[in-house]
Amino acid sequence: MFRRRTALSVTATVALLAATPLLAACGSEAHPGAAAIVDGKRITVAQLQAKVRDVRDAQARSPEGAQLILNTGRLSLATLNGMIFDEVLARTAENAGVTVTRRSIQNWRARAEKRAGGAERLKAMWLQQGIAPDEIDGTVRNQLLLDGIAEHLRADRNTPQGQQKLARALSDASRAMGIDVNPRFGTWDDQQVILGRTKEPWITTTPVRQQA
Repeated sequence: MFRRRTALSVTATVALLAATPLLAACGSEAHPGAAAIVDGKRITVAQLQAKVRDVRDAQARSPEGAQLILNTGRLSLATLNGMIFDEVLARTAENAGVTVTRRSIQNWRARAEKRAGGAERLKAMWLQQGIAPDEIDGTVRNQLLLDGIAEHLRADRNTPQGQQKLARALSDASRAMGIDVNPRFGTWDDQQVILGRTKEPWITTTPVRQQA
């Protein structure tokens, strides 16, 4: 069985707005060319644009392309939110001693493809969330990392208390990383672990959240 609206994911839910053009490649004066600085590492505007373009190209090839693009209008912000969250999640997993193997990713994805009705159907479902086909393994990895961190913390992700415990671990890691976002993209909120102008924190609808 699939769970609905319980999965933590690298992509925040995006508003139903018109597609946002790719942003200019210049950054802030303090960090030219950077969309964000995370733990001293630059996430460049060029890297962000490449990820957005990858999703848009995949959406454009879909029969429902126009609707997919409409439904992911704030894709640039959601994508940057996900890129920053990836780093926070990796630090939180490191703090907890949690790792994920390639085999576990493959096994999870194989089960998900079977439940979704095939590999192409799974790709289409993830694309609705603004996740390009070549990003699926990374998304699966994040799901497994979150599962592992929750297990380490003995946090039940199906309860408010468990969600709060997991949120605190992510928030603690986020604060320690000195995240600095280019003002044109908004402000990073360490408490909620979210880029301020995105719709929700790190809870989103996913098509294939599986029972353990």
